[in-house]
Amino acid sequence: MIVATGVRADHLSTARRLADNPADWPVAPRFDPVQRWYHRLLAGSGVEAWLLTWLPGQETDLHDHGGSAGAFVVVAGRLTERTVTGPDGSAALTGRVLSAGAARQFGEHHVHQIVNAGPEPAVSVHVYGPELTTMTRYRFQHGRLLVAAVDRAGAQW
Repeated sequence: MIVATGVRADHLSTARRLADNPADWPVAPRFDPVQRWYHRLLAGSGVEAWLLTWLPGQETDLHDHGGSAGAFVVVAGRLTERTVTGPDGSAALTGRVLSAGAARQFGEHHVHQIVNAGPEPAVSVHVYGPELTTMTRYRFQHGRLLVAAVDRAGAQW
């Protein structure tokens, strides 16, 4: 694991730098047919980064990042990001497909789901700041977000 130094991080630049240099990763990506595989690449000074792999059909729940902003880069394959749009009282899910090389930056109130809806495995790098302490998982029902669970770092991941 790399230890980050410095002040406020540019999450997108950090994600691109890590994604562009897989030879610097402390581990090679692995694929687990039972659950998504992940490994922390970077930690410290208010920022962390994760390497994730996605087999076809693997996905996250609809979730936020507990007040952390972030960015991610698709290193290989293709991922679909579904985001919540609309006012608080009524919302909709919209999706976009991100191919290898595509990146996405988001603020601290971003709610999304990521899925590998394609036929090929995918790899991505995700950067968050400050470090993740909680993530809220949601259900989307009748145009509204309902809290399903709150996961805590060190307990659920």
